[in-house]
Amino acid sequence: MPKLPSFRSRAVLSTAVGLALIAGAVAAQTATQLPPDAIQWDKRRLDQLDRNVRRLERAVTQRNAAGQPVLVEPDPEVVALQGSVSDLTRRLGDLEDSLQRMNGDLERSTFELEEANRDNAALRARITDTDNRIAALERANELNAPITADSATNSAAGDLAAAIELVKSDPARADRAFQTVAVTWPDTNEAREANSRLGDLRVAQSDRAGAVAAYAAALQGWPRIAWAGETTLKL
Repeated sequence: MPKLPSFRSRAVLSTAVGLALIAGAVAAQTATQLPPDAIQWDKRRLDQLDRNVRRLERAVTQRNAAGQPVLVEPDPEVVALQGSVSDLTRRLGDLEDSLQRMNGDLERSTFELEEANRDNAALRARITDTDNRIAALERANELNAPITADSATNSAAGDLAAAIELVKSDPARADRAFQTVAVTWPDTNEAREANSRLGDLRVAQSDRAGAVAAYAAALQGWPRIAWAGETTLKL
């Protein structure tokens, strides 16, 4: 005859079974309380949804043809997805409108900038032309003004050296500078040399009469200077 389990063994077994039942109930309650994971609508799921909808449409069409109409209720997830798509479409449209307005403003600004640049270029050209005309008038007035006594360096030698410096860069001003030296410092060797160099300028300008007059003024009084012999030969 088999030996029956003791009272202590039965108590332990009952306790273990109770704990197992309680743990199972807690696990089941926890599982029911956890929210389901949100569906990630990627391309694969959307394609699967589209195929299911097409199959459902075919089934509904067949039952309607057989005289067994089917009442179809929209899936809440599909309705939510359609609302999200509509919202995204609206936001995309608003964004496109904003971009179009920005492009229009940019085109207008670009046109106005190009027009302003053209106006500035035309204005700069007019200013440059005016400056050139003023400079030409001032130069003509300077070159045609009467020759008067004037010393820029307060010395005959300094004025003559300054006039010589102008020969290569501005012969017309050099011509007037030599005449000014002769008028400002008469009866000096610097005045005679200025007339001699003035004669050279007149020869370069094909002004033979002016050259003869300048050389003659340089040799007035027969100066004994190094350049006097050469000037005599030129005369």
